[in-house]
Amino acid sequence: MTRFAVRAGEGRALVLACLAFFCVLAAYYVIRPVRDQLAGAVGSIALPMFYAGTFAATLLITPLFGALVARLPRRRLLAWSYLFFIVCLIAFVPLFAAQDRIGARVLGVAFFIWVSVFNLFVVSLFWSLMADICSSERARRLFPLIAIGGTAGAIAGPLLTSLLVQTIGVAALLLVSAGLLGAGLVGMLMLSAGVGGQAAVGASLAPTGRAAGGAAQDEAPIGGSLLAGVRQVLTRPFLRNMALLMLLSDGVGTVAYAFVADYAKAHFLGNAARTAFYAHLDLATNTLVVLLQLAPTRWLLARRGPAACVVAWATINVLLLTWVASAGGVHLPMPWIAVSPDAWPRLIMVPASLLALMLVVSRGFTYGMLKPASDALYTRVEREARYKGKNFIDTAVWRFGDLTITSALSGLRALGIGLSVLAALSAGAGLLAGWFGWRAAHSRDLAPEPVDAGRRDQPAM
Repeated sequence: MTRFAVRAGEGRALVLACLAFFCVLAAYYVIRPVRDQLAGAVGSIALPMFYAGTFAATLLITPLFGALVARLPRRRLLAWSYLFFIVCLIAFVPLFAAQDRIGARVLGVAFFIWVSVFNLFVVSLFWSLMADICSSERARRLFPLIAIGGTAGAIAGPLLTSLLVQTIGVAALLLVSAGLLGAGLVGMLMLSAGVGGQAAVGASLAPTGRAAGGAAQDEAPIGGSLLAGVRQVLTRPFLRNMALLMLLSDGVGTVAYAFVADYAKAHFLGNAARTAFYAHLDLATNTLVVLLQLAPTRWLLARRGPAACVVAWATINVLLLTWVASAGGVHLPMPWIAVSPDAWPRLIMVPASLLALMLVVSRGFTYGMLKPASDALYTRVEREARYKGKNFIDTAVWRFGDLTITSALSGLRALGIGLSVLAALSAGAGLLAGWFGWRAAHSRDLAPEPVDAGRRDQPAM
């Protein structure tokens, strides 16, 4: 029996979790190129404004979400949260139909903020549910497989956008996203109901003995204060280190995103063309993610634990960013992006293909290796930390990092600082992120790894 085998009784719930995450990420990645084309329409100069609005919106939503977590049972929390975002998606359709009259900057601010909040909350809620119904040992074996389901959705989303945008237009893509998000919600509700003892769906992923005895506790409101997540991040070593990991890892990919936004503004004139360009980047990124999740991440997480995944992620990013900092005019042809280095603005000395590589690899290893490892750690904390503390880190802390990094980036570029120096600074951030991630994985306030009794008597599938 291997440590990362799927065991008897886990197959049905695993497939349902994969399908639910497929739909959630496909819903996001259908509209992500729509968001990015609006950023590309105005360039990186507008990113601090976009991220400031996102951070402010996240701070406003955090107490409301804390109130919902404190008062609602898990299934109602999932339903209310996801239905809110589905209604908002539908409400944006007529606005996109009138994009030329409204203007890319005005619509861009509103939609960029909304999609950024949407993404963080729906994905964080999904993984909070998974941490709630999985033991630590099972999380290490199964989270990479569940993540593959999401990555498949992240690949299908850009493909749908590329195929449909020229036919149905940008506005109708929002309805496609709403339908996928609704399907994801159905799957999550089925998993949650299974943990409560119905149909043995989520129960097959729950820790041993929990499905029978912990149903009432799992479905009861979590309680606590509205701002418990904020307090926990400030006072608990594990959550504090996870917040620092989030802040520093965010700096690794933001530099590439900002410069690619400048390229999109200069090279693509139409909304559909920019949307297709960003869809191609997402397709390349998510192909890398699924390759990582199929083998390296599964092996590292099951055999060496989350800390090893964090160190591997940091090592790859530091090496890549160090190379970019010293590469200068090196050209790496990437015909799948269909970009011409000759069209790149003169103020950026590194070719577009190298920037695209930096963006694809940094994102690929973040979602293909770092994210499953960090999410697995939350199985070793109590439920309030899984929902409130994790959600605050995945939303407010992340968006605070976006705002801080893009504002600093704009200031440094105004002083004449070039991409080589910015890449070197990002490499330093990646090194520090690896250190804080290691500290989080070995934090003294994490529960010890439990012995999974089911491992002794469940055969591998």
